[in-house]
Amino acid sequence: MTSSTVPPPEFRVIAVTGIPLVEAGDDVAGQIIDAAAAQGTPLEDGDAIAVTQRIVSKAEGRVVPLDSFEPSPFARDFADRMEKDARLVEAVLQESTRVVRQVGGVLITQTRHGFICANAGIDGSNVGGLDVISLLPVDPDASCRGIREAVHERLGVEVAVLMTDTFGRPWREGHTNIAIGVAGFEPMRSYVGLPDMDGRELTVTTICVADELAATSEMVMGKLDAVPAAIIRGFEYARGEGSSAELVRDREHDLFL
Repeated sequence: MTSSTVPPPEFRVIAVTGIPLVEAGDDVAGQIIDAAAAQGTPLEDGDAIAVTQRIVSKAEGRVVPLDSFEPSPFARDFADRMEKDARLVEAVLQESTRVVRQVGGVLITQTRHGFICANAGIDGSNVGGLDVISLLPVDPDASCRGIREAVHERLGVEVAVLMTDTFGRPWREGHTNIAIGVAGFEPMRSYVGLPDMDGRELTVTTICVADELAATSEMVMGKLDAVPAAIIRGFEYARGEGSSAELVRDREHDLFL
């Protein structure tokens, strides 16, 4: 086949619909497998599965009542001054290793995973009640590995898995999905040492494949459509034992902290 007849690169992003509302203890992998098959797009070898943090947190019992948190004096003082719920402030503090920035009523914190985000990634939307909140999974990578292993055990196929969540960005307005957990693929693609089109050697270009796939998956999942998973089919990712820790910039190299 000559270069002129080589098909252009492409891949598909397929929403997985029909997944029931997840509750604590549910088999997320099984629900994705069944729903994908029911809609005529059964999982295949080489697929990547994007799954929202929300359903994993629900299945792992990380959706908890606000009354679980007894506010500290600091939390009460901050809440009083900023007209916030003191229980929520305390939850943010307990899920964080440090407060990076406080602007008005916004707390930018670093989670135990190393992620820097608003309110330690805690969310109260679409969690099944007004006085409950969703905490991030304890170990998103382990959660992704569990889904990947369950798919292989049941179907005999190898897939990659990424867990998505919605973050803001320091330089840009709006929000985008990023990957907070990965399994079965290398989350970064480095071009360092390769020549550009002019023959100049690239020295810093490294693409965060995991975040780009996470952002792409959101286009078919949406925030209000009750679609918590997507299949990314035809994308040639580098298989490996990736980790979300690779996505977190070292503090000494972060120019904005």
